[in-house]
Amino acid sequence: MAQLKQSQWYEQWQMFQDEELFLFQEWIYPNTLDDFRDKEVLEAGCGGGQHTQFLAPLAREITAVDLNTVELAKKRNKDFHNIQFLEADIAEMDLKKQFDIVFCVGVVHHTDNPEKTVENLKKHTKPGGKLILWVYSEEGNFLVQNIVEPFRKLFLENLSRRKLMMLSKSITFMIYLPIYTIYLLPLRFLPYYQYFENFRKLSFERNHLNVFDKLNAPQVDFINFKRITKWFSEEEFENIHISSYKNVSWRGSGTKRWPK
Repeated sequence: MAQLKQSQWYEQWQMFQDEELFLFQEWIYPNTLDDFRDKEVLEAGCGGGQHTQFLAPLAREITAVDLNTVELAKKRNKDFHNIQFLEADIAEMDLKKQFDIVFCVGVVHHTDNPEKTVENLKKHTKPGGKLILWVYSEEGNFLVQNIVEPFRKLFLENLSRRKLMMLSKSITFMIYLPIYTIYLLPLRFLPYYQYFENFRKLSFERNHLNVFDKLNAPQVDFINFKRITKWFSEEEFENIHISSYKNVSWRGSGTKRWPK
């Protein structure tokens, strides 16, 4: 069964932009922007098209797929002529071709069935090509899983976007106090210690997006190490890299093996 469209994503990427190149580079590590040069690329879940903008000057061709936000992404990338935008469910799509690089940053954990989604992304990856994922981790996210998510489901799902914007902005303001006091101390045992290091590098607007996203996402599945390791099995991939990012997410990538 195909995933249903979710208006929350269109509304989010209408209001926000994510233009922090360094974050994207850290999420795809150890892969680099130069790896995309002259490649045929599949972007699975393009959102508002921000990451598409980073890669369009490099890639030979990008196929950018999203179920909810293709029109927004098109508008933001109107000056590029090497991008094909498609509205589709990335777990169900059949594009009748394979790509040099398939990447899915921040999307798999919002799908109905992450395992099914990843299997379909593998099918679209050429032998010798790369699959690159960035997903929320189960490890390190106890507070979000057990406090933020239940609160969101109980109280925020039917809240208007305007009220959610106001609430998320207020929470963002409040977070700044501990970030610039106790979290400046060398107390690495504190929850989200590494994650909040990024807050000090980012603008208020980008941090507001982080908070809004946590409260707006209609569904989220936190991925543990065992699951992402299974996705990048040694039978299917070589040059496998799996690492924690800021103790709240996983970076995973590998080169798809040629069939024996």
